[in-house]
Amino acid sequence: MRAAENRFKNAIHRGEPQIGLWLDMGEAIAAEIAGTAGFDWLVIDGEHGPNDLRSIIDQLRALETSSAEPVVRVPMGESWIIKQMLDAGARTLLVPMVDSAAQAKSLVSAMHYPPRGVRGMGAVVARASAFGSIPDYNQTASDSVCLLIQAETRAAIADLDNILDVEGVDGIFIGPADLAADMGYLGKIDEPEVQSVIEGAIRKIVSAGKAAGILTFNESYNKRYLELGASFVAVGADVYEFSNVLKQLAARYKGGSLATKASGY
Repeated sequence: MRAAENRFKNAIHRGEPQIGLWLDMGEAIAAEIAGTAGFDWLVIDGEHGPNDLRSIIDQLRALETSSAEPVVRVPMGESWIIKQMLDAGARTLLVPMVDSAAQAKSLVSAMHYPPRGVRGMGAVVARASAFGSIPDYNQTASDSVCLLIQAETRAAIADLDNILDVEGVDGIFIGPADLAADMGYLGKIDEPEVQSVIEGAIRKIVSAGKAAGILTFNESYNKRYLELGASFVAVGADVYEFSNVLKQLAARYKGGSLATKASGY
């Protein structure tokens, strides 16, 4: 029995658009509801969401019957946490703040067992191998794991050509809010200079035959990025959507408009 196919990974390698949503509530029931909505991928956010290993496992369980691929965003690009998340059953990881090809190479190594990488042996006692029920998990895991890295600083954009040459990076995700902030436009992704850099990066990633991704809460921007060839685009976050819908409901009965616009997205 082989490790299960990662349809999301295969789809972005083919350039097929995958529409996603951020999960920041840190609750399995919210993840389960999102899993029925029709998205192609759902990000369990370990960087900014209130998540730990156990809450992430709970959400992975809640999404087991969903057609959406659970993507775990780790809080940092460290080999120990990548090992934990892979053993916990996450197949697709999103790593923030990757500024160089050297960083990208170390992350690729952390995703794979020797001799290709440095991932520690131990999945036989973990969810990843169904607690030893997938006897050849170690030999087949590399086929199903998927590494997405975030380019969200001027340094990352400057080294993008070299990052694109790193074998084993499945997709490069542009972080618009952090990129804008690093460019001197805190909370202003609408600035023409920011949009120019984002669009240029997407074009370069796609031209190199890699998958490009991004998250904004702006429908016009998201459609534009899809037109440019971005293949994994997140279009919202559970907290933001839930908050706005409740505010709009209250406002319909109490008068006024309480809906908010996310800063920097």
